Amino acid sequence: ARVQGAELVILGGMNDGIWPRLPPPDPWLNRQMRKDAGLLLPERQIGLSAHDYQQAIAAPRVIITRSSRDAEAETVPSRWLNRLLNLMDGLPDQRGRDAVSQMRTRGRYWLDLARVLDAPTPEMRHDPRLKPAKRPQPRPPVTARPEKLSLTNIARLIRDPYAIYARYILRLSPLDPLRQAPDPRDRGNVFHKILERFVRERVVDETRDMAFHRLMKIAAGVLAAETPFPAARVFWLARLERAAGHILTQDSKYGGTPQAIETQGALRLDPLPFTLFGTPDRIDRLPNGKLLIMDYKTGSPPSERQQSEYDKQLLLAAAMAERGGFKDLGPCEVEMISYIGLGAGEKAIETAITPELLADVWEKLIHLIEQYQTRETGYTARRAVFQDRFEGDYDHLARYGEWEMSDRATAEIVGPEALE
Repeated sequence: ARVQGAELVILGGMNDGIWPRLPPPDPWLNRQMRKDAGLLLPERQIGLSAHDYQQAIAAPRVIITRSSRDAEAETVPSRWLNRLLNLMDGLPDQRGRDAVSQMRTRGRYWLDLARVLDAPTPEMRHDPRLKPAKRPQPRPPVTARPEKLSLTNIARLIRDPYAIYARYILRLSPLDPLRQAPDPRDRGNVFHKILERFVRERVVDETRDMAFHRLMKIAAGVLAAETPFPAARVFWLARLERAAGHILTQDSKYGGTPQAIETQGALRLDPLPFTLFGTPDRIDRLPNGKLLIMDYKTGSPPSERQQSEYDKQLLLAAAMAERGGFKDLGPCEVEMISYIGLGAGEKAIETAITPELLADVWEKLIHLIEQYQTRETGYTARRAVFQDRFEGDYDHLARYGEWEMSDRATAEIVGPEALE
């Protein structure tokens, strides 16, 4: 391609980092080591790009284009484009500045054409289908609203009610990707299966070394059976090995005996027509007869404030346990809940349970469900997401991006009567 010529050459993407492309970081060899090993230096590729630029810009007719900003910030013109403009700007006697002005004028013609193509026609301006969507807050009939939700979905109802509307009222399920790749959800499911087997198969009078080897053996077997991605198996096994000490410490920290492992419980919120259900990872009975409820988190465990306001999974599980929501255990007093982090931080967020705390959590739950048992409460999209970069399964359905988080939600009555 370098020996071919053309009457018209379009040099696109004339931004630094693209022309020339920045050399990728090399975690293994620095420049001196590459030189000593007889390998090519990154600057050679920059020189080759400079040669290509020189050859291309010498064509009879050249169009130079660049984006003034990308998705994140304003961009920097290519060093070669800057060099060309600075050189011509410094040649007033040779009318270099006039030449640059004429170049910009000719380029402005194409920019104006692009704006005309993007500009809406009078018919399009009055077409409601082409107006930016507003932040949705659908209000379906009370009879169509879910009569039961899991502990995890209570957090979703608080943070992103629209996801509950789409999943359990419209009954829309996210599609699996065309090309499956390992993701945090897969890792979490596999880790939970490993720890479930580890707890179920515990041995009496097992030493810490024996427990470690048993954990790693179970992990290798589960990963081989459940994870069809060789690279992910290696990385996840190494990650679990790093967290093994933390897992074993938390496993025996309070001397509890496992009473329920991945056991579902349910509790009806009488007199409301609503049932709360959930499956805590593990419930131990402590030596004093009280319960310890645990949840393993492959990500960051929620802080106490997040538990109080949003992620109430274990607090609600504790309230269920004290009200007899787990049939095999009966009504039991809960001593503590614990989120055990399996990430790099090896955190364990423990919260002591008091009657006042559970009463407050239960009262807020009743109030929340009562609100959604009325037609006046709608399912707002992204109501209180943890971070702006949070990606929900139904953001595209809510047309997020056409509206901002600061926009007021637009209530809309949906259902049969909305069509009348």
